[in-house]
Amino acid sequence: MKRTEALDIVKESITSVIPDADFTAVGPDDPFRDALEMDSLDFLSFVETLSERTGIRIDDEDTPQLTTLSASTDFLVARSK
Repeated sequence: MKRTEALDIVKESITSVIPDADFTAVGPDDPFRDALEMDSLDFLSFVETLSERTGIRIDDEDTPQLTTLSASTDFLVARSK
């Protein structure tokens, strides 16, 4: 999976949970939970959606790697190999 594809999947997964997510207000290394006002249930839904869309298993210990757009993208690229 290429970085551009992975980033699109991350953004689509966030948008499925937070439909009005404004990514212009979120830098690549900014924690998007705070910027997009995601609560714990929203974040869990994002992780589940990300896993479903990619077919990549995401365990609880992986979630700290899914806090920024850049880190989430890196995670998907690494796991897709």
